[in-house]
Amino acid sequence: MSAKSKQSKLVEFLIIFAIAYLASQVIMKLFFPTELGGEVQKGNLLLVPNDDSIRGGHHPVLTLENYTPEEVVVANRCPDPPLDVFRIEHPGRENEELVPLRAGETVLPCKPVPALSQGETATIDFAPWKYSLFSEYGVYEVRVPEHPEVSTRFSIYEPGFIVQAFRTFITKPFLNFLIFIASLLPDHSLGVAIIVLTLLVKFALYFPQQHALEGQKKMQLLQPKLTEVKMKYKGDQARQQQETMKLWKEHKVNPFQSCLPIVIQFPILIGLFYVIRDGSVIELSRHLVYPFYAHIDWSFGTIFLGLDLTEPSRYIMPPLLVFAQFLQLKLSFMNVKNNQRKKEKDAAQPLDQQEVQQKVMLYVLPIMIGVFAFQFPAAVSLYWGVSTVFAIGQQLLVNRKRS
Repeated sequence: MSAKSKQSKLVEFLIIFAIAYLASQVIMKLFFPTELGGEVQKGNLLLVPNDDSIRGGHHPVLTLENYTPEEVVVANRCPDPPLDVFRIEHPGRENEELVPLRAGETVLPCKPVPALSQGETATIDFAPWKYSLFSEYGVYEVRVPEHPEVSTRFSIYEPGFIVQAFRTFITKPFLNFLIFIASLLPDHSLGVAIIVLTLLVKFALYFPQQHALEGQKKMQLLQPKLTEVKMKYKGDQARQQQETMKLWKEHKVNPFQSCLPIVIQFPILIGLFYVIRDGSVIELSRHLVYPFYAHIDWSFGTIFLGLDLTEPSRYIMPPLLVFAQFLQLKLSFMNVKNNQRKKEKDAAQPLDQQEVQQKVMLYVLPIMIGVFAFQFPAAVSLYWGVSTVFAIGQQLLVNRKRS
C-alpha cells in the first residue's frame, strides 16, 4: 500500500471517529443531560416539566430538583398524587381561575417520592393519574404542597389530524393485535407477542423490502461505472446526467426502486415502534384499546428471558444490537467493499464520496443504536433486534442471488 493510500485511510478513520464521537455526545446530551453537567441554580427548589406542551394521549412527567440546604420531603397521599394539581380556566386572562383536582383512583400503583437532600433530584411520573386528572385538554398547574410557591405549568393539547389518523389506522390495530396475541398465551408474555407481531409485519413487508434491497444492490453494482462517467465528464454536468440516464436504461436500474418501498413501509414500522415503546403497559393505553378489550383483567407478562421489558437493558441488549446492526450494514455494503478492493488493486485511488458515507454509516449507526438501547425499554430493543436479524436473513438472500 502506497504512502498516499495510507494517508487517505488515516484521514478517513479520523473523520469516522470524529463523527461517531460527536453523534454520541449529542445523543448523550439529549437523553442524559444531568450526567454531562449543566447549570445548577443554588438555593432553589425547582419543579420542572419534562415537556411544557404534551400531546393528548400522553401524561406529564416532572422533575423535582433540590438545591436548598434543607431536606425536602413530599408526603405520599395515594390515591391522590404527591403534588397539588390545578386545571387553569381562562389562562392568561384577568378572570383566570385555578380549579383544584382530586383523583380518587389510579390506573397504576402510586410511587412515593423519596426524600431529597441538597443536590438530589426526583422524577415524578403522573402515569397513575393519566385518566383521572389529565383526561381533558387545557393548561394545568402543579405545586409542591409543602412549598406552594414552587410550581410549574404545562398544557395538554388535542392531537392534530395526521396524528389521529396515524393512531386510528396504524397504532390502534397494532396494539390491539399485540393484545390479541398475548391473550392466547398462558402467561400473556409481552416478549413472545412482540416477536410474533414483529415477524408478521416483516413478512407482510417482505416483498416491497426485497424489491428495495434488489434496487439498492443494482445501484451498488453500477456504482463503478457511474464514477467513471463523473470522472470522464467532470466539467460537463449536462453530459454527466445524460450518460447516467443512459447507464440506468441499459442496466434496467430505477433509482427510485430502493426508495419508494421504504417510504411506504416507514409509517408502518414507526407505528410498530411506538406501539411497542408506549403500549407495553395496557393501563396507560386505554385510549387506544378497542371496546372489546376495554375490560380485560390481565396485564402483559413483562419478564422475558430474565429481562424486564419495561426497563432499559444496559448490559445485554446494547452490545447485541450493535453487533447485529453492524453485521446487517456490512452485508448490505458487501458489493461496495468488493469494488473498493478492486480499485485498490488497480490503483491506489481514494474512496469516492458514496463509499466514505457508507463507511461512516457502518460504524456510526450501530453505535447510535447501542446508545438508544441504553435509554429505551428492553421491549424496544427486542423489537429492533428481531427486525435486524430478519433484515440480515433477507440481505443474505439478496447477496446470494446477486453473487
